[in-house]
Amino acid sequence: MNFAEEGAKPEFAVGEFTQSQDAVSGTFLTDTGDHRFLAGQVHGGELYLSTFDGAHAFLYHAKIGADGALTGDFWSGSGYHEGWTAKRDEHAALPDAYSLTAMRGSGKTFDFSFPDLGGHTVSSRDPQFQGKVMIVAIAGSWCPNCHDEAAFLAPLYRDYRGKGLEIVSLMFEHFGDFDRAAAATERFRQHYGIEYTTLIAGISDKDEASKKLPMLDRVYGFPTTIFIDRKGQVRKIHTGFSGPATGEHYTQFVNEVKAELDQLLAET
Repeated sequence: MNFAEEGAKPEFAVGEFTQSQDAVSGTFLTDTGDHRFLAGQVHGGELYLSTFDGAHAFLYHAKIGADGALTGDFWSGSGYHEGWTAKRDEHAALPDAYSLTAMRGSGKTFDFSFPDLGGHTVSSRDPQFQGKVMIVAIAGSWCPNCHDEAAFLAPLYRDYRGKGLEIVSLMFEHFGDFDRAAAATERFRQHYGIEYTTLIAGISDKDEASKKLPMLDRVYGFPTTIFIDRKGQVRKIHTGFSGPATGEHYTQFVNEVKAELDQLLAET
């Protein structure tokens, strides 16, 4: 299926849904994340889907063609709209999430230096990170998939920090003003019980994020998650986040992350 804002390049997605009589539930998966839990119904040759979590509202409508193809509209909040089309394809698949973002050139070291919520500069070269396995999450409190990732990372950190794991979230917020960005991040921390480090890295723009992190070939999407070994070498970069709404995809990712951490932590 394709989502297409007028005048923009279409965005490919895979929809996975189940239907019981007229009730439909599932989600759309894209290469930067999923559209979270969606539910609705089929009625009179039309499909209706929606989700609302108190902050993010999505609404979908489509007409069902004689061949089963869908043509409709997608609204996000009160200001964003794009059309979408879909056809059944049981072999549809997204690109490998570990292939979309890479280190630039032959570099293997991911360095950062940004202020924490109190305005104090925190660097990847600080003693607290030396000899530790690290997860660096490029995120933002405005990003729905970043919320799902934080809900996963917060308890993961509590389980693994005693084994030598540190997590740092580089927050790219809508606000250029530091105090507003810090306040938004603090609310984010409180909501998910985050105990790992969160730094204010910049504004929520992929091009600007790419400039702030020149060791990456690009910042393709939020979130982007970087796995770093005890020697400070980048081992994997995962773009996007498929949350609990994606079912087995989420379960597979959770298992992959824990297996990767167990391996990295076992290395001397």
